[in-house]
Amino acid sequence: MKSSSESNNIKKYDLIVIGSGAGLEVAHAAAQSGLKVAIVEKSKMGGTCLNRGCIPSKLLIHSADIVETIKTADLFGIHVEKYSIDFQKIVQRVNNLIDSDSSDIRNSFDNSENPKLFTSECKFVAEKTLLIGNEKIYSNKILIAAGTRPFIPQIKGLEKTNYLTSDQALRLDRQPQVLTIIGGGFIAAELGHYFGSLGTVINILQKRKSLIPNEDEEISKKFTEIFSTKYNVHLECTVELVTKKGDKFVVLAKSSGSNKTLEIESDQLLLATGRVPNSDTLDLTRTGVGVDENGFIKVDKTLATNVEGIFALGDIIGRYQFRHSANLEAQYAFYNIFNQKKKIQVDYSAMPHAIFSSPQVAGVGYTEQDLKKTSKKGYDKSIYRYIDTAMGKAIEEREGFVKFLVSKENRKILGCHIIGSQASILIHEVLVAMKSGDGSIDNISKTVHIHPALSEVISRGAVSI
Repeated sequence: MKSSSESNNIKKYDLIVIGSGAGLEVAHAAAQSGLKVAIVEKSKMGGTCLNRGCIPSKLLIHSADIVETIKTADLFGIHVEKYSIDFQKIVQRVNNLIDSDSSDIRNSFDNSENPKLFTSECKFVAEKTLLIGNEKIYSNKILIAAGTRPFIPQIKGLEKTNYLTSDQALRLDRQPQVLTIIGGGFIAAELGHYFGSLGTVINILQKRKSLIPNEDEEISKKFTEIFSTKYNVHLECTVELVTKKGDKFVVLAKSSGSNKTLEIESDQLLLATGRVPNSDTLDLTRTGVGVDENGFIKVDKTLATNVEGIFALGDIIGRYQFRHSANLEAQYAFYNIFNQKKKIQVDYSAMPHAIFSSPQVAGVGYTEQDLKKTSKKGYDKSIYRYIDTAMGKAIEEREGFVKFLVSKENRKILGCHIIGSQASILIHEVLVAMKSGDGSIDNISKTVHIHPALSEVISRGAVSI
């Protein structure tokens, strides 16, 4: 039993939100509804996306895209004789923008009692009770949106080196001459493009048979082929040892295909080996919240955990690790937290994603390898190349294509996958078509498209199926 004095020392709130990414929207909405709200954020305000993820990476990548435009200008009769890279200026511009935005969010909480901001690390110490520094706070309703962090693999010698993760790589103020990347997913693809386009020699060590292996198999194959012409890509490689030789990193890796041992030297080493949830920092067992074998918080279709009144969203639940999916979940979380007797399931249909590399990649729905395993009623597919459109010829996009996967039964779009220029924009027409009306491919094929806009590659892909 708690003494009355101990209970009185605990501050009580109508809602506690852990994390200031998408959870911030829920906190503000609750406070504006007249509820007493606490928000806990031990790091910079704005979450991973603003400070260490999608926003700074895309700002940096834009500089890389400009360099690629310069490098290919001769294809269009424009000869650029000389240009130079001011790496520090590129990074400083981004840091100034990001830090300013984060500080603005933080400053908005000055003298604010609702939401009340707590800026120290928190842990559960009892049911629905958090310890933050020397203070305890309690709420019957809690939203956990504490995100993820880079996964650090167990590699011999790694812990003795000053390796980089994406967190540090985005703020690196000195351009490496040679960069070795361990991993071959979207982080490796984006940061490989960023550093590589600016002139860094890139080595990529990937244990899988292709880069970005979670994409549709034909997209992944084409992307790997293109990247392998630009950078030193080593597939089916297992890193066995990392050492330092003076200021240089030395990586020893074994290739499963040839059983050869590779020795690669570089002046920076970047780990792009995935992310792990921050659930282990919260002492969730003290409040009874369950996690899966990988540490992601288990939630039902309404974002509710196994403990009544406690919800979770975003990267920490491991469903879709995108800011746009977290923003969607935030809308449902706000409603469900305060309407627990009539909760609504999150509608994840037509959830897209994009990789801002070169080439760009975007996708939605099933991959073809998914359908080969699960489709019982069959599907049709079409592939249409950018270069077979007028604008594709104009921009010399020879490698890109759009791939549709459509149900034989009702012509509904099951998936769409794009590799090439502006893929992240082109996918949006498909998203609207999937969410509108009957969700069929005919929503696209019957729509008049501007000639000769790049979107004709979507139109023609739809018409040809």
